[in-house]
Amino acid sequence: MNIYSWNVNGIRAIEKKGELDNFLNTYNPDILCIQETKAQKEQLDDDILNKEGYNSYMFSAEKKGYSGVLVYSKQKPLNIYNSNTEFDLEGRYIELEFKDFTLINCYFPNSQDKGKRLDYKLAFNNMILDRVKELTKQNINVILCGDYNVAHNEIDLKNPKTNTKNAGFLPEEREWMTKFLENDMIDTFRYLYPEEVKYSWWSYRMNAREKNVGWRIDYFCINNIFLDKLIDAQIINEVFGSDHCPIKIEIRS
Repeated sequence: MNIYSWNVNGIRAIEKKGELDNFLNTYNPDILCIQETKAQKEQLDDDILNKEGYNSYMFSAEKKGYSGVLVYSKQKPLNIYNSNTEFDLEGRYIELEFKDFTLINCYFPNSQDKGKRLDYKLAFNNMILDRVKELTKQNINVILCGDYNVAHNEIDLKNPKTNTKNAGFLPEEREWMTKFLENDMIDTFRYLYPEEVKYSWWSYRMNAREKNVGWRIDYFCINNIFLDKLIDAQIINEVFGSDHCPIKIEIRS
């Protein structure tokens, strides 16, 4: 089974450019998790909501043009949940229960300049950790994917020394990621490729993508016991259309 995750930075924009259909036709994902749709359901036409061969599940922010997550899945889930917390106002979380695992598609908050939203982000992060621990205690396998908005270690961004006070590389964010992984969770790409330098996000400024001045802030994490199902994890740098590129996990079904 091939599961992809992609922060599209506006689903209507990539649909208009033909990038979404091109991606689905080229990669044929079993599941595609999208973050930052920047749309509410009533703003989307059938061409987006009803892709041939897929069921779609969407959760939006109350604020128009902001945040939002969506999942395309060939297989219908057994159940669909939101976080049932204050964070649902920003449309950052959707959870799909399948027979062999629970899939959580998340768009983590940005801590913003000078850590303006750091407390909010850490509260969101801890909600995620609590939910993952709740599921794994019930022996439910978890796949948590999305834009985590953090580069965990120095290998995960081009210029670590000059970014220690910037959003996405603050000590508190990195410490939370360490704590998250210490709770029996696996960063699949880094587990399989411990020394590989590859990024999933580039600023639109200064030709950052052309120069590959990027950050790895998009992740697939799974619980430790589910590791025997992991075949591969990839960052798909050749796909354009957003300031992020898609990432992928392949698991035995």
